[in-house]
Amino acid sequence: MNTDSEETSEGEGQRKALVVILVGAPGSGKSTFCENVMRSSSRPWVRICQDSIGNGKTGTKSQCLTSAVSALKDRKSVFIDRCNLDREQRADFVKLGGPQVDMHAVVLDLPAKLCISRSVKRTGHEGNLQGGKAAAVVNRMLQKKELPKLSEGFSRITFCQNDSDVEAALNTYSALGPLDTLPSGCFGQKNPDSKVQLGIMKFLKKVEAPTNAGAVVNSSQDSTSTQITREKEPCGKGPENVSSSSGYVGKETKEGEDLAVGLVSGTVSLNDVPTLAFPSISTSDFQFNHDRASDIIVEKVEEFVNKIGNGRLVLVDLSNGSKILSLVRAKAAHKKIDSNKFLTFVGDITRLYSEGGLRCNVIANAANWRLKPGGGGVNAAIFSAAGPALEVATKERAGSLLPGNAVVVPLPATSPLFSREGITHVIHVLGPNMNPQRPNCLNSDYNKGCKVLREAYSSLFEGFVSIVKTQENSPKGSIKNLGLESSESQDHFGGGPRNHFPNSGQKIKRESFYESERNKKCKGFQDELGADVTNSRVGKETLNNNKAWGAWAQALYHIAMDPERYKNDVIEISDDVVVLNDLYPKAQRHLLVLARPEGLDHLADVRKEHLQLIKTMHAMGLKWAEKFLCEDASLVFRLGYHSDPSMRQLHLHVISQDFNSKHLKNKKHWNSFTTAFFRDSVDVIEEISNNGKATLKDDDSLLSMELRCHRCRSAHPNIPRLKSHISNCQAPFPATLLQNDRLVLASSKAGINP
Repeated sequence: MNTDSEETSEGEGQRKALVVILVGAPGSGKSTFCENVMRSSSRPWVRICQDSIGNGKTGTKSQCLTSAVSALKDRKSVFIDRCNLDREQRADFVKLGGPQVDMHAVVLDLPAKLCISRSVKRTGHEGNLQGGKAAAVVNRMLQKKELPKLSEGFSRITFCQNDSDVEAALNTYSALGPLDTLPSGCFGQKNPDSKVQLGIMKFLKKVEAPTNAGAVVNSSQDSTSTQITREKEPCGKGPENVSSSSGYVGKETKEGEDLAVGLVSGTVSLNDVPTLAFPSISTSDFQFNHDRASDIIVEKVEEFVNKIGNGRLVLVDLSNGSKILSLVRAKAAHKKIDSNKFLTFVGDITRLYSEGGLRCNVIANAANWRLKPGGGGVNAAIFSAAGPALEVATKERAGSLLPGNAVVVPLPATSPLFSREGITHVIHVLGPNMNPQRPNCLNSDYNKGCKVLREAYSSLFEGFVSIVKTQENSPKGSIKNLGLESSESQDHFGGGPRNHFPNSGQKIKRESFYESERNKKCKGFQDELGADVTNSRVGKETLNNNKAWGAWAQALYHIAMDPERYKNDVIEISDDVVVLNDLYPKAQRHLLVLARPEGLDHLADVRKEHLQLIKTMHAMGLKWAEKFLCEDASLVFRLGYHSDPSMRQLHLHVISQDFNSKHLKNKKHWNSFTTAFFRDSVDVIEEISNNGKATLKDDDSLLSMELRCHRCRSAHPNIPRLKSHISNCQAPFPATLLQNDRLVLASSKAGINP
């Protein structure tokens, strides 16, 4: 301490302390990096690790910040040893920087396979993140990764993508003396525009194989682990106790019952392939003999495993000590069933992705004959997690179910299981009952029981095969291929509240995504732009340019990129644009003109160099409007863009102003075409020509404005009353629309107020 004090007084005005935020997944080597630098550096360092800050135990972010402030007051430099994988988690630590404190980041962006291998193998980890459970945790964390940027407040960022990069960074920081500084800027980033590294499981071809084929890799193999690991903060490293939210029959997950990856053999790849997760049918509440049930499961899996294309089957149980999982694993290993096609998994079937990192688009429900919520077990858990939307959707498909049968129910996008877990379908299946306390007991008649159970699994797997085939036969990127489904009320195309895909026979529920997507944009925005940005208009444009598009919003993009694959849907193709009808038009005539160049997701991306393309789109829209006017001279058209569209790929709306459509159903539909949210094409062309970009009117309040007639501007309480009014309204259009050719009408009506 004395030496440090003397150093401080001698170079009081010269030495700047350093805060180095380590950024990387578990297993990337953050702690090792700190220890190696501190061992060889002459600079005084303090390592702050959340896993051990609480007197050797896991602490809090607040404790880390307090310790960092204390170290900086002592004129020591600081390593922040947390995962820090997103901007929000880094933000509080970045604020430690100042005139006397340089803020650096060292990003250990190493291959996912390497991180998982290290995490699984290690023992005695400070945060108990080791063994089989580490795979799911690291996978989940990497999916949320945001690489740091200088605009967050860093003066220097060093990217390390392999061992030699790490060694170079080690040497750089180890060589720093007490008064030394480093140049500012980004160093070592190979491709700053590259996508965030995908989840670990996508790269993982082989997890450390279990000792015996058929063993489960899970946290029970870790002698020191007694807790479920779930990272609420992607950047924190410490584990937390978590209970199952659905909790079959209200049961909470106990210590030692970790949600972890389970395998039939040592191999698994958790990419986005069609996946059915199913519980063991009839072995719980219906008390079917486990040994016989496991025989039938393996028999039916073996029969169907080659019928599911690129899909896979996952047998799920909540308990590590599950007898049925143990029996099935052993028998599947004996049969040498392909472990990439069939695996077992320990976890809550309603939270396989959010808590286990396992993506499943279809789950099976061990249902009751009434297809109703309640009763307990998996049935109660799934209905509870899916919300009322599942019960409503189930009623549309079937009112009851006989033993040995299954019914496939597309899950509405309003369901939490859809938005949180990515589940697109639930397959209800009813097995045989051997429990005398339940209806239709077979009284130990296992000849009939085994027959019914075989029929149940056949029905279940056939239902899954039909889903897989539907996805495989649909054009890549179409809505049907995404597995989305909805009711008649779920519509809109191109921008504003909802979107469609032509002739897919499917519709997407947009409302539930609309607000959440807008709300998610703003978080951390000021840090991204920097403290000097005060203009809210600039802020909105930046947000639009960085907009993240969900999978459901990619349909137009795929049409624009490969229109020949959608010849039945498009009505004209040129080198620059594609024209197609809106499947759910908001007026008698409603077209979309798509831009074909890649990189133009929406109007916010358009700049002066795109002016000719915008003019081409306008000309194409005019051509089709005039064609329609030749067929019906009473029509009036408007051409324009939504300021903040919900579908990716720049597109121009060509829409008649009668708004006579059964698909125009709510306030957002109406306001997205009749308020300043809708930017007229002629104005967009003029603004780009003069200013190099278009003005965006993407204020959310525009879409929630009161309903007003687009001609006389009278207010109306609801859509039916508004529609009744506009069908008879003969008032002239507002003067602003009659100027600058914003309206397109028949030549016989030129100069006349329509």
